[in-house]
Amino acid sequence: MAESKKRIAVIPGDGIGPEVIREAVAVLERVRETHGVLLELKHFDWGAEKYLSEDVTLPEGALEMLSNEFDAILSGAFGDPRVASNKHAEDILMGMRRGLDLYINLRPVRLMAEHLTPLRDRKVEDIDFVVFRENTEGAYCGAGGFLKKGTPDEIATQEEFNTRRGVERIIVAAFEYARAHNRKRVTMADKSNVQRFGGDLWQRVFKEVAARYPDIEANHQYADAMTMYMVLNPAQYDVIVTNNLFGDIMTDLGAALQGGLGLASSGNIHPGRVSLFEPVHGSAPPLAGKGVANPIGSILTAAMMLEYLGYDAASRAVEEAVRQSILERETTRDLGGTLSTAEAGAAIRARIQNQ
Repeated sequence: MAESKKRIAVIPGDGIGPEVIREAVAVLERVRETHGVLLELKHFDWGAEKYLSEDVTLPEGALEMLSNEFDAILSGAFGDPRVASNKHAEDILMGMRRGLDLYINLRPVRLMAEHLTPLRDRKVEDIDFVVFRENTEGAYCGAGGFLKKGTPDEIATQEEFNTRRGVERIIVAAFEYARAHNRKRVTMADKSNVQRFGGDLWQRVFKEVAARYPDIEANHQYADAMTMYMVLNPAQYDVIVTNNLFGDIMTDLGAALQGGLGLASSGNIHPGRVSLFEPVHGSAPPLAGKGVANPIGSILTAAMMLEYLGYDAASRAVEEAVRQSILERETTRDLGGTLSTAEAGAAIRARIQNQ
């Protein structure tokens, strides 16, 4: 039986999103030629422009359509200064994460060339880990409110929710990834010394799940200590698992260790279902249209998507092409090169060889 095409929804987003996603899509077109990858891409114009002109964020029925008709979503960043409330970004991005139950936010932290890291005397093998960030609950659930707002006695509450189901499934995913990718250690980060209730749940579940994986070392660090150790000794990490808030903070630090947000990729995943892949960096409106945005984060995000879809060889080929372009300094200016966004994308595509 002939292999069916994988259907990809492409949402370029705002700001520099359309520019960098254009280069990621061109890379996908390239691996269709070089590796026989069977993809069908469909573009959607959801973003600030549509919201400002039509008052539409995530269209009615969009989640059902994405879930039923697509295998993955490739998205740019959202955010536009003309939408002060950021309503469209909240509705579209968080709407897809929550509505599609994309409970894994997977962010690799991998150094591709030694000159990129701000850390002294670090080799590429010293910075190579992944972060499993819980993606649907925790401190970002949006629960809370105000009392006496605007007065000297104002009170603001911001609540955090941790469910047994949510905590267990993200921890299981981290251990399963470690086993599947020959990673030796899973480290859980929390603040159970002060956040006693949610932290207690994370501690208990982590110990229970770890017992099912005796072949993998399990250890724990407090989140604040981990940010220190990530700088002092990043080589100790293989797989990190943590909650929504701490994962957000740690992965930005991780991006700095590998050379900046322009290199950072991520996937919002529910195994076996349509999942969302987006670069970590923001929409950077001041840079839009100037041809200076770094496309590597989006291209590596596309490589993550290819791996998720089962195209491992194509994914590795894209990553190697990125690595070689970085080593040859054929990059945008933020990485020490002289190329424009489009030129940097073309340099990577030229290095993707036939399988």
